[in-house]
Amino acid sequence: MISARIGRTTGRGLAGSMAQCYPRWVGVTVTIPLLLANVINLGADLGAMGDAAHLLVNGYSLIYVAAFGAVCILLQVLLKYKRYIAVLKWLSLALLSYIATLFVVHVDWSSFTRGLVLPTFKMDPSYWSMIVAIFGTTISPYLFFWQASQEAEDLKEKPRKEALVKHPQEAEKANTRITLDTLIGMAASNIVALAIITTTAATLNKAGATNIGSSVDAAKAIEPLAGQFAKIIFATGIIGTGLLAVPVLAGSAAYAVGEAARWKVGLSREPSEAKAFYTTVGLATVVGMLLNFTPIPPMTALFWSAVINGVVAVPVMAILMLIASNKKVMKQFVIGRSLKTFGWASCIAMFAAVVGMAVTAFF
Repeated sequence: MISARIGRTTGRGLAGSMAQCYPRWVGVTVTIPLLLANVINLGADLGAMGDAAHLLVNGYSLIYVAAFGAVCILLQVLLKYKRYIAVLKWLSLALLSYIATLFVVHVDWSSFTRGLVLPTFKMDPSYWSMIVAIFGTTISPYLFFWQASQEAEDLKEKPRKEALVKHPQEAEKANTRITLDTLIGMAASNIVALAIITTTAATLNKAGATNIGSSVDAAKAIEPLAGQFAKIIFATGIIGTGLLAVPVLAGSAAYAVGEAARWKVGLSREPSEAKAFYTTVGLATVVGMLLNFTPIPPMTALFWSAVINGVVAVPVMAILMLIASNKKVMKQFVIGRSLKTFGWASCIAMFAAVVGMAVTAFF
């Protein structure tokens, strides 16, 4: 919500606002690990999609990886911005497959409720690494950059709308829309995440299948426990989710790098107008594809990219809060007390998780 408000208020993405407030090295320091995590995450998603396609229709996984990567690049380069955003919105329906899977497996709902209300804590480095990874994949830094940039992009697509610092009379309507959009979107994404966690806990973990190297391993392990239908839904969900995630990962990396370098950026621009931006989109995707030709298992790559995201999120969130509270940037639209409270509480929670991981790893 705060990221969206920064984008809508200033008419710039998050990296652009950072460049206005801080020396260039601050943006570079944040952007490099973000780019690294995005490329690893992107490559792991493509690998999981390739494995899922192999599971559904046979063939060679790496060929599917290359095909999916090419499709994602073409979607961003050739489609008009409005149509591209519509494609992403429809692809988000693929997430419902994970909720569908939840209802075809046996869940011990009493254990589920107890574990949800009364979580356990362990002084174990693998436990705290997983906590950081879960945080890192739930509120990833790339989402902050994407959210702010898409608000700025919408202003370019709708000429009657201006940044709130120029047209403050639009603030009430814009902020109401941002609040509603964020609450619905984050509620849906967390319900889907909970469905995924619950399904895997009720099937794979219960059966002792805890060493999952790829989406094929996961789907094959689910089949004898939940049936062929669950396996097909699970594999289809991986492909749909990947088609949704890969362009966002590549696009957010390009926004961050481009705005930090002060290039012309934006999916609403023609490729000839923003060559460096679109080149970054393509290179990020291609490098991610090439990672699948290494012996690193996709699930391992996904996990460690999430851990990197969790660590990088701490300084990004702190900078985000400082920008949103800066009157020179936000004018009269600095965030209010409730958003400040929740925002800084989130920063502290992320920082505590990273400290817990570091302490248990080294002591």
